[in-house]
Amino acid sequence: MTLPGNAPLSDTLIDKLHQLSEKYAAMGQDMSSYLEGLLQADYLTYWDYVHLETLLSLQNPRTAYPDELIFITYHQITELYFKLVKHEIAQIGGHPTLDAQFFTERMTRINRYFGILEQSFAVMVEGMDKEQFLNFRMALLPSSGFQSVQFREIEIMSTDFRNLLQSTAPIPTDAPLSVLYDFLYWKQGATELATQQKTLTLKQFEKKYGESLVRLATGYESTNLHACWQRLDRAGAATDALVAELRAFDERVNVRWKLAHLRSAVRYLHKSPEVVAATGGTNWQRYLPPADQQRLFFPELWTEAQRANWGRAGVAF
Repeated sequence: MTLPGNAPLSDTLIDKLHQLSEKYAAMGQDMSSYLEGLLQADYLTYWDYVHLETLLSLQNPRTAYPDELIFITYHQITELYFKLVKHEIAQIGGHPTLDAQFFTERMTRINRYFGILEQSFAVMVEGMDKEQFLNFRMALLPSSGFQSVQFREIEIMSTDFRNLLQSTAPIPTDAPLSVLYDFLYWKQGATELATQQKTLTLKQFEKKYGESLVRLATGYESTNLHACWQRLDRAGAATDALVAELRAFDERVNVRWKLAHLRSAVRYLHKSPEVVAATGGTNWQRYLPPADQQRLFFPELWTEAQRANWGRAGVAF
């Protein structure tokens, strides 16, 4: 076999053609038709591959304040990183023969994503004009970052559902997930302090995502990160490297990430002499501090002293 100009086909290329022929034959397809399609197809461009024009058209500020573009773009970037985190967790939970090496490698990726997100909060904390923010935020009511369903999905995919419940709620241990859903800790963050009524922000969120979150929790009841680690640990297959990555993830999400949120809220919502309410009516002063939430994905991986001091500044984990 030769190429145009009588150049001979390499053995590697001939082997690839045989592999393609076998692939399409197994599917009952004609390889030559696909090669013809390849011949007729145009070259792929970067802007088509990443849908650049579409991507850049998705930032639609509600006001004329220039810094609102920073705000909306930052949140969209955050959601894309959340998508990557979920992608990695799904690979772990769905792996047919999960071992510590694969688990550790994917957790390293996840920690890298959250590390980038943590550092990127400077865009919010230091990168916007405070007065502009306090003005354009009023056009965003009642939406709130509280309504990020992907973050709630990451929590559910990461741990036993019962680790996400309000610590003081009287909850039957054998209650189904559809009942336990009503006691998720973050609902306290969107409940009016005076009336104990759900805010519109929470009502909107539950109407759109409540059922899908319960379905997700059901699907990950035995494949969440906590459950996957427990299976390896019981089999004696967990490693120190895996435990280190799981601990790093626990601290990044439940302490460092939330402290970054808290710094942002203090920067923009603390306005002497009063505290400015969040756009969704969330109780950010009580909801954001990790020391108050006491949320852990892997409580067994921490000492009693570490759990007692969870989320407190200056505590080394």
